[in-house]
Amino acid sequence: MIDKIKEHIAEVEKFQAKTQDEIEAFRIKFLGKKGLLNDFFAEFKNVANDQKKEFGQSINKLKTVAAERVAVLKKELEGNTEVLGNYGDLTRPGDPIKLGARHPISLIKNQIIDTFTSIGFNISEGPEIEDDWHNFTALNLPEYHPARDMQDTFFIQTDPDILLRTHTSSVQVRYMEENKPPIRTISPGRVYRNEAISARSHCFFHQIEGLYIDEGVSFADLKQTLQHFTTAMFGKSKIRLRPSYFPFTEPSAEVDVYWGLETETDHKITKGTGWLEIGGCGMIDPNVLKNCNIDPEKYSGFAFGMGIDRIAMLLYGIPDIRMLSENDARFLSQFKSAL
Repeated sequence: MIDKIKEHIAEVEKFQAKTQDEIEAFRIKFLGKKGLLNDFFAEFKNVANDQKKEFGQSINKLKTVAAERVAVLKKELEGNTEVLGNYGDLTRPGDPIKLGARHPISLIKNQIIDTFTSIGFNISEGPEIEDDWHNFTALNLPEYHPARDMQDTFFIQTDPDILLRTHTSSVQVRYMEENKPPIRTISPGRVYRNEAISARSHCFFHQIEGLYIDEGVSFADLKQTLQHFTTAMFGKSKIRLRPSYFPFTEPSAEVDVYWGLETETDHKITKGTGWLEIGGCGMIDPNVLKNCNIDPEKYSGFAFGMGIDRIAMLLYGIPDIRMLSENDARFLSQFKSAL
């Protein structure tokens, strides 16, 4: 009988349970009113006197081991239940992760970059907080030049020579100072101008400007480059260049693409002409080359620039430029399919 009790003690010590029901069945089997312990206690009177002490000790040990095992198993199960309560069933599949969307500015910028890098342009970047030399003076805009009024500038009050860049042409100046021709680079980035905020304009926006300098570069090269871009970007190959003025290029021109007049929207965005302005361009002024230590007698080049925000508004039918900077998830979620 004592050997049988020892077998039950070994069984109790090895017992494992995963549910409360299994623990309760185990408790009833050993500690319940009709459990094995009561049966052994009932047999106590039939045990020989010389074995009663050992028999009693064995029963008490079985009772103690069974009670402790029940307490341990309940504590372990309660700990697991708390984890499940906090984190759910760990065996279940996780909740689906919401798919984000690229910002329309990023989508258009990447398209423009891909178009120009495919014909040999690299990418250059520079600081948004600039000095007067790189933003104005080196670009043929000396102090008190009236053309500076074309760009309402945010100056840093503590230092009048430090400002928020008004165009990414400052990046081109830095690139020309650090690299020798041939140069073929595009400079995307955010720029700042002190303008009234409305549906059509903002105090900050995004530009991308291109620069090509080498021996024998002509205006014809500029036109063909822009025609390649408009065909790849808009599917429109017909462009025109209208005379204009920019201090750092001579001659200078505005770039128009023929959008057509097939729909009411076409009439609206082109004001009934079919032509849509997309940017500015021109041959680099020799003074700019001199300021960047490039010999204008040997080298010539062209530059162009366009607003990324305006192109995004055009291609995606966005009516208000402020929507691009408000971070409204309802608006941005529309561009998931454009990933």
